[in-house]
Amino acid sequence: MDKQHVGLLGATSLVGGCIQQQLLNKNWRITAFSRKKIKNSHTHITWLQLGTKFQPIPYTNNKIVIWICAAPIWVLPEYFDLLLTYGIQRIVILSSTSRFTKNVSSDPNEQHTAQLLIKSEDQVQTWARINNVEWIILRPTLIYGMGRDKNITEIARFILRFGFFPLLGTAKGLRQPIHATDVSTACILALEALNLKNCTYNLTGGETLTYRDMVKRIFSALNKKPRLIRVPLWLLRLIIPIMRRLPRYRLWTAAMAERMNQDLVFNSLNTQQDLHFSPGSFVLSAKDLP
Repeated sequence: MDKQHVGLLGATSLVGGCIQQQLLNKNWRITAFSRKKIKNSHTHITWLQLGTKFQPIPYTNNKIVIWICAAPIWVLPEYFDLLLTYGIQRIVILSSTSRFTKNVSSDPNEQHTAQLLIKSEDQVQTWARINNVEWIILRPTLIYGMGRDKNITEIARFILRFGFFPLLGTAKGLRQPIHATDVSTACILALEALNLKNCTYNLTGGETLTYRDMVKRIFSALNKKPRLIRVPLWLLRLIIPIMRRLPRYRLWTAAMAERMNQDLVFNSLNTQQDLHFSPGSFVLSAKDLP
């Protein structure tokens, strides 16, 4: 395998951007794919635009045998033919632990997301087996970083706008936030670990803390005194539909509040041992905030 050239799907995503930077630091060549037209800005990156139907004929002479997919896993089947055209032999794919946590959600849309993740993982594994492609699926937990995530950043924006944050009960549910740069590091380690193939790993941060403490850390990073207001579930169910009228909060659900008291933790010891991976603690820098 050419360990100096990688194909990257989802190159403009949060994790995709981190992967780019880390690969460039290691002097890799990247062929990055995006639905947007992006001008080449680095000698080691070639950008190719994906249309609604990609036509790979001009690029069939460029073999790319190893790949990373940082796009949502459910879009990957659209590009199975593309990957085969380039002669794929190995791929690292990001999924999510939401396949477990949202599968029992009270919200039908979240249940649909979980089922989509499960179905997509099955599709990828079947396709890979038929075409003799090595694969590793990484399932991150709560990803944050660069002020671009939809988890920590949204909490920070709420605090900046309203000066407080509502919690359901004691908000004692445990979390293992993982920084986007740690996720990208794990992707590259998995790509390089040629002794590993056809396996899945849960990917967690290096620290476990309660949802309440996580929110308090965000207040601290914003240089604000924590103002946490305990709100009963019935009131949240009244407030959230009103909040959803605002574009920024259109994806908020009562199920999100219910999970504040649920432990969403996973054993990732085998991930750390197999990939020699050491994720960092939950630390927010200025660039991680909106």
